[in-house]
Amino acid sequence: MSEWARAHFFVGGNANRPPVTMELERIRDAAERAAHTAGVEVVDVEWKIGKQRFLRVYIDKPGGISHRDCEAVSEQLGVLLDIEDLVPGPRYILEVSSPGLDRKLTKAPDFERFTGRLARISTMEPVENSTFFEGRLAGYRDGLVKLDVKGRIIELPLTGIRKANLVVEW
Repeated sequence: MSEWARAHFFVGGNANRPPVTMELERIRDAAERAAHTAGVEVVDVEWKIGKQRFLRVYIDKPGGISHRDCEAVSEQLGVLLDIEDLVPGPRYILEVSSPGLDRKLTKAPDFERFTGRLARISTMEPVENSTFFEGRLAGYRDGLVKLDVKGRIIELPLTGIRKANLVVEW
């Protein structure tokens, strides 16, 4: 296995250019194109700046992803980012990985796909006097995420969800 396949990251960027504003939507579009080519979906794209600059892309597909999937998306996306000059400024690290067992849920299809799984959801505004819910996903319809909390279905507006994650069950 190559070093690239184990690490799943790519260091790019031009250290001699001054930093400029990022266009995360254009980066997400490039990630979607690279993922489509590899037969996977983009779950999330994150840009983090600390001691180093990180562009993290989470990918998935039914049955889970492999190292080879990460490698394929990383190689393709690295080329797109450089050709389209989408990450201006100093060097950055591109990391492509699985969303993990406690993955974020952000889009309507996520709530449908993981019906029956345990999830934690927090809302921006109270729903039935609460902003925190834990229960089994019961689907999605007409803008509402359905959550089975102890045998009772609670409907949460997708647009009002602050954070939602699957819960790891052992």
